[in-house]
This record gives sequence, C-alpha cells and structure tokens, in this order.
Amino acid sequence: MNGAEAEDRALQHLQRHGLQALARNWRCRGGELDLVLRDGTTLVIAEVRQRSSAAYGGALGSIDARKRERIVRATQLYLAEHPQHADAPLRFDVLALDGAGRIDWLKAAFDADD
Repeated sequence: MNGAEAEDRALQHLQRHGLQALARNWRCRGGELDLVLRDGTTLVIAEVRQRSSAAYGGALGSIDARKRERIVRATQLYLAEHPQHADAPLRFDVLALDGAGRIDWLKAAFDADD
C-alpha cells in the first residue's frame, strides 16, 4: 500500500466515524497537512503514517518533535488562509497504518504547545 492508498483508507475510516473532510494534502511553504476535517465543531488535523513494521517505533513513533512543529506551523498557515475555522476548537490526530493495513487512530495525539 502506498501513501495515497493509506490516506484513502484513513479518510474512509474517519468519514465512517462521522468526520467531514475539508481538505486533503493541503500544501504550503512550511509543509503539508494530510487531512483537514471537522468533527462536529472541532477542526481536526489528521496526520497519516504508514509503516510496514514496528521497528524504530512504528508509524506513531515517526511523529517526532520536528514533525509536530511542521504540522503546527502548517496548521497556522491553513487557519490564516481559512479564517472561518480560526475560532473552532483544534485537535491533532494521528492515524497509523501497520503492514497489514490495520488503523490505529490516536485522537488528540499532541497539542500545538508540544
């Protein structure tokens, strides 16, 4: 499964749980947001990670401090470009897919202050 397929599966999973997609692969100078969604009134930034094995921490372990900073910076730029979402509660989720395609959805995986 390639990255686009992993994102497809993650998006379908989130939509089955009632989240509404707003953007996919939103790019800016500072990076990229894999999925931007709404969960009720909450704006959800979802990072999709795929790893074939759990070696080196697996998919969840691949979200280090530097990666979190890039996601937060890109989110700030997204909000500046989409001010209608600026006052919404914000949540950063991680969806980790393993080699078998199982999805581990970690809600509120980190904060903007981490």
